[in-house]
Amino acid sequence: MTRFAKLFFGFVVALLLLWQVPWAINYLWVKPIDTPFTLYSEQLNDFVMIQRTDDGPTYYDRKGKEYSREEFDALLPLFFARQLVADGRFPEQIAGRTISPREAQVGNFVFRSMPKEINKPTLGLYFMMETLSGRVDLEMPDDAFRLTDRGIEFIDMETNSVKEDKSARFSDMLLKKGARFPIRTIAGNPTSRKEYDEGYVLLDADGRLFHVKMVRERPYVRAVTLPEGVALEHLFITEFRSRRTLALMTDREHHLYALAMPGYEIKRVEGVEFDPTNDDMSILGTLFNWTVCVTDEDAEHYYAINADDFSLLDSMSFPLDQSHVPGLSFTSSNDEFVRLRIQ
Repeated sequence: MTRFAKLFFGFVVALLLLWQVPWAINYLWVKPIDTPFTLYSEQLNDFVMIQRTDDGPTYYDRKGKEYSREEFDALLPLFFARQLVADGRFPEQIAGRTISPREAQVGNFVFRSMPKEINKPTLGLYFMMETLSGRVDLEMPDDAFRLTDRGIEFIDMETNSVKEDKSARFSDMLLKKGARFPIRTIAGNPTSRKEYDEGYVLLDADGRLFHVKMVRERPYVRAVTLPEGVALEHLFITEFRSRRTLALMTDREHHLYALAMPGYEIKRVEGVEFDPTNDDMSILGTLFNWTVCVTDEDAEHYYAINADDFSLLDSMSFPLDQSHVPGLSFTSSNDEFVRLRIQ
C-alpha cells in the first residue's frame, strides 16, 4: 500500500510539473504578438492600419506612409461616418458615388465567429419570434421549439405541454417544401435586441438548405437551391441592418458563402477559407467592401471583399509566432470543455 501511495504521489507531481512548468515559462518569456487593427480603404483601394504603441496609436497605410488621426478618418469615410459628420467633413461623394451619412451607417456591420461558440454543447431549444408583429420592438414568444426525428415540436413554456397544431403547421410546411427530417443543422439569432427577425436557416437530413420564419403566426418556408457540388457544413444567420445578406455559410472544404437577398442567391466569398471549428473570423463591412480577418495557427489573414459581388479585391497576412513550450492543459480557447490535452 505504501508503494502504491508513493507511485501515485509521484504521478501527481509529474502531472503538476507537466502542467505548471510549461505554463510558467510561456507566461514569463513568450510575448503575444500585437498585430495592427486593419481595414480596407475605399479611398486608397488598399489596406490601412492602426498600431498601438507606448507613445499612442500610429496610423499608416500598407506602404508605410503615416497619417494623422483626422487624415486616417478620411481614408475610411464609411466606417468613420459619424465622426466625419460631427466634424462637418463627410464627403459629398465616395468612390464616385453619392452616399448619405444615413446610408453609410445602415450599410456598416460587424460579424464575429469564434471556435468556442461552435465547439460547445447545445441545449436543443430554440425560440421562433413573430416577424411581422406590428410593434417596433421584437417580443420573445411564450413557447420554445425543439427538433425531433419527425419535425418541429413547439412547447408551451408555462404548461410544458406540446402545441400540437402549431407543431403540425410548421412540420407540414417544411415537408411540403421538400425537407426531410431529422434536421441536421440550424442557425438563428433568437434575441429581441435587434432591429428585425429572420427566423432560422437550416440544413435537412439530405443537406438541403431552407429558410424558416413565422409571419403573422403562420410558417414561412423557403427552399434555397445550392450551387452544383456545394455541401454546406456550418450556417450563420446575419440580420445586418442593410438586409443585403441573410446568412453566411461554409462548406466541407471551408469555403465561405453569402446568402444574398432579396433573391436568395448563394455567392462564393472569393478567396476566403475559414474553418469555424478552429479559426477565428471577423468581418467589418461597409456599403462598398468587407474586411474579412481569418486567424488560424499560422497567421492573421486579411481579405478585402467587394460588397456587391463578393469578389476578392486584395489580401495580406500577418504571420503569428506560435513558438511556445508544449505542456498539459485542461482548457482551450477553442471550446468550453474541461479535459486533459496537450498544447
